[in-house]
Amino acid sequence: MRPRRLASPVAEVEKPSLTPSSRFPLHDRQMTIADLIAAARDGSPRAAGRLLSLVEGERREEVLASLGPSSVLVIGITGPPGAGKSTTIAALVGAYRQREMRVAVLAVDPSSPFSGGALLGDRIRMAAHINDPDVLIRSVATRGHLGGLAAAVPAAIRLLGALGYHVILLETVGVGQSEIEIAAVADPTLVILNPGAGDAVQAAKAGLLEVADIVAVNKADREGADQTVRDLRAETKSPIVRLIAANGDGIPELMEAIDAHHRTDSPARRAARARAQILSLAQSRLRAHPDLDRLAASVAKGHDDPYTAAEQLLISGAGGGSNAPAS
Repeated sequence: MRPRRLASPVAEVEKPSLTPSSRFPLHDRQMTIADLIAAARDGSPRAAGRLLSLVEGERREEVLASLGPSSVLVIGITGPPGAGKSTTIAALVGAYRQREMRVAVLAVDPSSPFSGGALLGDRIRMAAHINDPDVLIRSVATRGHLGGLAAAVPAAIRLLGALGYHVILLETVGVGQSEIEIAAVADPTLVILNPGAGDAVQAAKAGLLEVADIVAVNKADREGADQTVRDLRAETKSPIVRLIAANGDGIPELMEAIDAHHRTDSPARRAARARAQILSLAQSRLRAHPDLDRLAASVAKGHDDPYTAAEQLLISGAGGGSNAPAS
């Protein structure tokens, strides 16, 4: 297949007023958000990293308001620990770089002690790309609460698209709510499994296959690979690709499956992703709403029923808060 290169966004960025609060340090210089955007588009990884830090924090809206429209291919990658996600991502980075496309890798950190060392391992496996100015590798913390991914990642995706990245590889650990939230922003979502060990059955039970647009059986040279593929075909209608990612085997077939999926994108599918993203963000905000604990206590004491409390939470959420006294 002939390599394709997507056009970089060229929207002009209007500089905000140069108030002291609008300046940020970089290379011992004080730079505005517009300066950081210009530097990041020119290939400065430090400027891109600084902007990503801003959109993860309280300056998110300020940064997003400075960006023009953008388009970027987002590939979600998930699967159980040890499936070979990082090795597969490293191979995909190499394949997209051969197409002369700028690539960003966002590795979602669930801010949990159970993930200790995983992101360090990601960086070791992707060492071949560390010094490539057209590859950005970044951890995104979910801050330990449900909905963190929903809040942080869409902003990072929009930013990276506006900075001229063509492909974003979005990785999670594959053990919970993160996968549902990835499906809201990624197209396609790739689920990576290993032969044997009941991975296919466990993935089906965990709901991983429900979000899978493509399934990859990695380490396909191992015993049990054929049986795993047969089990998967009984559980999903999604395309199944065999990989030996460490050797690069099967990567061209995986790229073709991703391209084929992307070619079938439609307004209805884009609207479904947007709907899921809106609902995920709304849920995130409601979970963090200051009235939630008060309403929960009122329901627990029998002063209110859950239906009335839910209605009050939605109304106060729309209004930005409630001044009702605690029960």
